[in-house]
Amino acid sequence: MEKNTKVKFPSDAENDKEHHSNKEQDSIILNPNFEYGLNNWSGRGCKAVLHESMDGGRIVPPSGHVFAAATERKAIWNGIQQEISGRFQRKRVYEVTSVVRIFGNNVTSATVQATLWVLNANQREQYIAIANVQVTNKDWVELKGKFLIHGSPSRVIIYLEGPPPGTDILVNTFDVKHARPNRPSPPPFYENPGFGINIVENSEVRVGETQPWFTLGNCKLSVGQGAPRTLPPMARDTLGPHKPLGGSYILVTNRSQKWMGPAQMITDKIKLFLTYQISAWVKISVRASSGISPQNVNIALSVDNQWVNGGQVEVSVGDAWHELGGSFRLEKQPQNVMVYVQGPAAGTDLMIAGLQIFPVDRQERIKCLKKQVDEVRKRDIILKFSGLDESCDLFPYIVKVKQTHNSFPVGTCINRTDIDNEDFVDFFTKNFNWAVFGNELKWYWTEAERGKLNYHDADDMLDLCIGNNINVRGHCIFWEVESTVQPWVRQLNKTELMNAIQKHLTDILSRYKGKFKHYDVNNEMLHGSFYQDRLGKGVRALMFNIAHKLDPSALLFVNDYHVEDGDDTRSSPEKYIKLVLELEAQGAAIGGIGIQGHVDSPVGAIVCSALDKLSVLGHPIWFTELDVSSRNEFIRGEDLEVMLWEAFSHPAVEGIMLWGFWELSMSRENSNLVEGEGEVNEAGKRFLDVKQEWLSHAYGSINDEAEFIFRGYLGTYAVEVCTPAGIVLKTFVIEKGESPLVLSIDLSSL
Repeated sequence: MEKNTKVKFPSDAENDKEHHSNKEQDSIILNPNFEYGLNNWSGRGCKAVLHESMDGGRIVPPSGHVFAAATERKAIWNGIQQEISGRFQRKRVYEVTSVVRIFGNNVTSATVQATLWVLNANQREQYIAIANVQVTNKDWVELKGKFLIHGSPSRVIIYLEGPPPGTDILVNTFDVKHARPNRPSPPPFYENPGFGINIVENSEVRVGETQPWFTLGNCKLSVGQGAPRTLPPMARDTLGPHKPLGGSYILVTNRSQKWMGPAQMITDKIKLFLTYQISAWVKISVRASSGISPQNVNIALSVDNQWVNGGQVEVSVGDAWHELGGSFRLEKQPQNVMVYVQGPAAGTDLMIAGLQIFPVDRQERIKCLKKQVDEVRKRDIILKFSGLDESCDLFPYIVKVKQTHNSFPVGTCINRTDIDNEDFVDFFTKNFNWAVFGNELKWYWTEAERGKLNYHDADDMLDLCIGNNINVRGHCIFWEVESTVQPWVRQLNKTELMNAIQKHLTDILSRYKGKFKHYDVNNEMLHGSFYQDRLGKGVRALMFNIAHKLDPSALLFVNDYHVEDGDDTRSSPEKYIKLVLELEAQGAAIGGIGIQGHVDSPVGAIVCSALDKLSVLGHPIWFTELDVSSRNEFIRGEDLEVMLWEAFSHPAVEGIMLWGFWELSMSRENSNLVEGEGEVNEAGKRFLDVKQEWLSHAYGSINDEAEFIFRGYLGTYAVEVCTPAGIVLKTFVIEKGESPLVLSIDLSSL
């Protein structure tokens, strides 16, 4: 390292001048370019020093004359910091921009993260991860991210952290300014979208003619006969009646690598922002099939050399053809797009038939779904009136029926910090009737250190929900993915772990008995096996059974992701069904099926296919963590609309939970419905429009039988009856039932 740079420190007048300048620029960081040395900066658990250069002059500042270094770091949380207490405004979105790199300890690459340490008024600490970036010891890199503080904390410090101990964090600039509001992208214009038209050429491969297909690797292509002559079911559900297929297929042999298979360029066929459905029949074979396990078959796209998943299916060796379904969407203009088929192990022959890639018309799909909704979610209502004044034959009795609340559960994820923002709470309580906590009920939150219990956050959130008549799901008691299990639990031996599991179940279910309507008992069992690996297969059923005994009133759910989109063979509907049946065979008290619903490019037929398969279990299905993501707010709104109607129209689905709605309070970027400072964006407007469509209204006069008949959604209604003597106001609730609901209303009280 070079010697520390000597700098001239500013006078008080200069400090005032700089502070005034920062206010004009809306910056809340003092001395962001280290122009005044380390003034206002310090090391967080380490030393902060200033340099003009390092490493024999090979490291120099990309701008200005100096840079700072956090050195002698002994922990990953050590770094350079500045207190910003009193210089930020609550409920305001700030953007962090920093130029960073690393040096030392033979570390060539590491993650640098910007973090907020917040000390709340109740003296509880909070850490907010703002953004992170992968950095090297070779180049300066820009770190960029946003944050929002909902409450009024007593202290706030912003700092950098992340690389291994002993590695210096170098910082050239570090600034925080009020973020410019997001400007919504214009709605996309589709010129001749070609809905339902296959963009794959020679998809049925004429005998002796495989062009424009080519091979990846040195495998061989030929044409075989004997494939199914109908479209795969998911394609038929989207396209409707279709002419029979020819029965031919692409045969891929001499495959020496998993990635080898047929490919085709489709660059000029793809249109931005359209959602494409992929559908195909696939099959595999090997000469010696004994001992060959099922293989993944993947239809993928190479978009400017970046892999995009178009769908996957697990295929067993044999004579059966398997349906593969998936979807994708591109939002940036590509230079080259190639579709290809890959996946099975080397030496496995691959067969593909009837490959279809076509844009889907989601509005047509929604029209069909609305017809289904009328059957699934509505009921005939007969308002039967008594006490009519028969002497006023010329005066018609006018009835106005307005639904005030739909009883179908539509909830959202919330976090403890969110509820300090009164604007957030207002939107939440007005537009949702269920809630789930993002982290605050998870074991790593309630007992991060052994024996130190933290239920304060969950208690605060539960009080808010109960006070606003909002039902709550408990997410989650355990999480089977090992990376989510706190270190002290991972270090327990078998006996200690079993005791800890039983204690945690008792702690949480006794404390909140009767307050959480649902619990996700052991999250993501298709993607993790921490508890099962250590305690055997029976531990999962045991968790359900202990939970049921402690709180019999709660429905106990399995919960997993990628079940509904064809993207992940580990969580196909078939494997999910198998998991549930195995648990129930062990006596597990399963009460519901949770589909998380983190969907990238939803296609109705694919989602509905998964729901149909899962419905054979006979349990209620909930979308437990629904979100969609697109940089374009209009596309985001369209995606969400599709998913809402798919769920609402399916008879097995009994609730929808969004995984948040407020910017910077969600785990996925470009998925929010409300901007950080409270403006409802185009996706949020679409959500509110759908909610309005789920409210029934009726208007007319009482018939000769003294009745008013209409068909409406389940929920709460207000009725206004105009009579000769005045207006009568009544409220009533429509609950689920097969036969028409007859409600008597006496008008003689006026």
